[in-house]
Amino acid sequence: MDPYALKMLNAERRARRAAILVTDLGDGRDRIVREGDQVAGDLGVAVARAFRSGNSGSVEAEGRTFFLNAHLPQPRLVVVGAVHISQALAPMARIAGYRLEIIDPRTAFATSDRFPDVTLHAEWPEDVLKREPLDSYTALAAVTHDPKIDDFALKAALDANCFYVGALGSRKTHAKRVERLLALGASADEIARIHAPIGLDIGAASPAEIAVAVLAQVVHAFRSRGLEVKGAAA
Repeated sequence: MDPYALKMLNAERRARRAAILVTDLGDGRDRIVREGDQVAGDLGVAVARAFRSGNSGSVEAEGRTFFLNAHLPQPRLVVVGAVHISQALAPMARIAGYRLEIIDPRTAFATSDRFPDVTLHAEWPEDVLKREPLDSYTALAAVTHDPKIDDFALKAALDANCFYVGALGSRKTHAKRVERLLALGASADEIARIHAPIGLDIGAASPAEIAVAVLAQVVHAFRSRGLEVKGAAA
């Protein structure tokens, strides 16, 4: 690998930004493509697919053979609220490959007994997210039902362009949330990105079923990044 390309790749990885090392197998030349860079033609289609899937492999494009070595940050799932849904969601997210952490200043809920082997922050979201900021490879699920805890985290997720933002609550509850977020400076288009009520509509009733619905929606959002048509297959 070209030393300059390696330096660029390592810089992107440290910053939790996705990049693909594109190598022309005919002449051995390689280059780094960062997520958002414009790549034309069939190679561009293959690059976009690799950014969504994270899979590396060879592709044929423009009469040449390229190897795409995809480097995507591990997706992070931040759950605001140490509630029953979070307890069910934690092991599911770990199995699915998501680095999960829970934020809840209510120390009676945010305990290691209730959340063994989970990164747990018994602090206010303002404090945690200042220290560990959100990014575009983070999903945020706000499930406390408490505006004092949820609202700051939701606004931070919109500002950071998190690939998924979801919030627990009825449509009536969300209408009031919209008013508060507008007052905090969020735009209507940004707020429209929030999945509320949270989770896919599978008729979930129990905390475990809601957790399944939330994780499925997170996975769909992650695998459909960059697609112009919502709901298209990744």
